[in-house]
Amino acid sequence: MDMKSQHNGINVYRQFIGGQWVDCDGDMLDVTNPATGDIIARVGMANADNADQALKAAQKAFPEWSRKTAVERADVLYKLVSLIQDNSERLANLITSEQGKPLAESRADVAMCGDLIRFAAENTRRLEGDIIPADDPDEQIWIQKVPHGVVVGITAWNFPAALIGRKLGPALAAGNTIVLKPSEETPLTALEIVELARQAGVPDGVINLVNGRGQDVGHHLVTSPITQLVTMTGSVRGGREINKAAAEHLKIVRLELGGKAPFIIMDDADLDPAIDAAITSRFNNCGQICTCNERMYVQSGIYDRFLERFKSRVEGLKVGNPLTDGDVDMGPKINRDELEKVHAMVEQAQRDGAELVTGGKRLTGGEYDQGSYYAPTILTGVNNDMKIMQEEIFGPVVPIMKVESFEEAIALANASEYGLSAYVFTRDMKKLMALTRELDFGEVYVNRGGGESVQGFHKGYRNSGLGGEDGKYGLDAYVKSKTFYVNYG
Repeated sequence: MDMKSQHNGINVYRQFIGGQWVDCDGDMLDVTNPATGDIIARVGMANADNADQALKAAQKAFPEWSRKTAVERADVLYKLVSLIQDNSERLANLITSEQGKPLAESRADVAMCGDLIRFAAENTRRLEGDIIPADDPDEQIWIQKVPHGVVVGITAWNFPAALIGRKLGPALAAGNTIVLKPSEETPLTALEIVELARQAGVPDGVINLVNGRGQDVGHHLVTSPITQLVTMTGSVRGGREINKAAAEHLKIVRLELGGKAPFIIMDDADLDPAIDAAITSRFNNCGQICTCNERMYVQSGIYDRFLERFKSRVEGLKVGNPLTDGDVDMGPKINRDELEKVHAMVEQAQRDGAELVTGGKRLTGGEYDQGSYYAPTILTGVNNDMKIMQEEIFGPVVPIMKVESFEEAIALANASEYGLSAYVFTRDMKKLMALTRELDFGEVYVNRGGGESVQGFHKGYRNSGLGGEDGKYGLDAYVKSKTFYVNYG
């Protein structure tokens, strides 16, 4: 059976279980373009029984896949990377259609997916154990790294390709099998990547994908005794629910959750790159990135100059439909509910005393009426206790606060339940070195904008998550240690 069929001119996608595209037993989900509100595809939704079938298929495939050599696993992943590259423009257009980001950003999303899988493939031979001297002269201690078994990967909607690569690549490289559940908002890209994996020769059952809602399908995937490791990217609320559900079987959980990244600019900063980074780190993907610039602390000596230039740049951002106008800087929010949530936060901030500098409204008229567009927004006159400074906005809104010193900025930045990313612009080496001790975030960008590298380690503190992803430390999470005490006397 093919990946999709057509009904009344609309593509209808199936699920991927045990190496086959299958119809599922749930209802149908309309996937809409947030720029226009148009239905672009329908996806069959799974239920708990379908999720169980996917888990059992992964369980059945695990012994053979885990026994393959590192090179054999890597070769399959390299083939998948090649197919992703060959289909990159088609995938990028699909991401823009279902998620709304500009095409340049969608292309970067696809490239990141391929790069994450490539890194995993390159490192299959580097999943190394140890031989440790024993106390007995006729004994050695061997510590081997072995795969967990069946992994469940649950992804968010803001990076439909990269997040699939982030889960799939290391899971398979380490010898695990996987069941993927993409977001209901953006399932199409994941389905197309899984089809490319099938074409690349991934054996039946090694990769499975079911679409469904968290409360039924997601819950079953997390709580099943077949599942050995859960890796999830999403909201703090969703992460807490998953952690609680997984506790019954004490299974390993890796959570990459929300963020409230501080963006600190000191008086001695080089202002032009700081403004560039502040713009891209806030308004890329319509502010829908967990590492986004969510709150700014600008030192008083440059505050007025920065605000004037920053406001001019923000008001010059072009917002529109990325598929009909390739020159836009920012597309729509993912849906109306998210748009209304952002607007409610802006209105509440103003009631709390914040000053609206620019934006602060839904964009209307013409094509704006069909989609979920919000004006790029700046708020000043805020204090650190306001909701707008403490809760994740996840939209094109940035509150800016004046600070008097480096020490004040660090203290305000750390006063947060989140601890994923932070940005600091300063040319003072003493301040830079102090960041290693005093700034309590897992990922710090110094004198540059956001965007992690696949060889780094993407990790959040506090409510931003558990564990971490990417690089050698992220790959190590997909294996477990097995210790042998080998006596040969």
